Amino acid sequence: MVDIINRPVVGIIMCEQVLGAHPTMTLHQKYLNAVWDAGGLPFPLVHRLAKDASVLRQTLSLLDGILLTGSPSNIEPHHYGAHGNEPNADPGRDALSLALVTLIRECQLPLLGICRGFQEMVVASGGSLYPRLHETGLFDEHREDESQPIDRQYGPAHSITPTENGVLSQLAGSQELWVNSLHTQGAHLLGAGVRTDAIAADGLVEAISFAEHPFALGVQWHPEWQSRENPLSRALFDGFIQACCHYQQQKGML
Repeated sequence: MVDIINRPVVGIIMCEQVLGAHPTMTLHQKYLNAVWDAGGLPFPLVHRLAKDASVLRQTLSLLDGILLTGSPSNIEPHHYGAHGNEPNADPGRDALSLALVTLIRECQLPLLGICRGFQEMVVASGGSLYPRLHETGLFDEHREDESQPIDRQYGPAHSITPTENGVLSQLAGSQELWVNSLHTQGAHLLGAGVRTDAIAADGLVEAISFAEHPFALGVQWHPEWQSRENPLSRALFDGFIQACCHYQQQKGML
């Protein structure tokens, strides 16, 4: 972990939910803790940033990395060329996350995408999703069992195999790894410049990275859960924050 006086600033996307009668920006504490415990300084990002391109660019100039979190919502299908309505939609998050990924690829800001964040990386790059994996008949069950205690829901669910020489294998090795699984959607087609970094035993893409980018990793599982206790999760967040520190240092030299 880096010294506190040198903590890189990590922008973290939030979600919009209605609490009572009030639209509210929400962000699980586990994401804030994971960034903080790895040595970063969490900085929540409001959705209205997507409404002003100049302000969004100004905000990115203050940051050293971006974390796209998981969410109870899903990306609306029209963003990846599909039809139908998404009952768990968050249009404000869609707008901000897709704009962020585009700018991140331009300015080379370090990026870590988790679950919905992984899917946002896929869609923003021109790829597409399976809206409901369990209805395809192609894959194992990837949804959590909500009847189980929370620690069981976030427990190891299936294995993945990292791609040799990928970002994930550089951080955690190329051996088989076990991850949790709490998602309904998944990657269907990947866009230009997106590499597969890990595949599940059933063939589903579980991790991606951007070519021509120093650190842009998306994972379909949830490493923020017990991020310091789990060796794989610790390796991911430490690698991400190290990339943010390097970006911070390079920015200071300009």
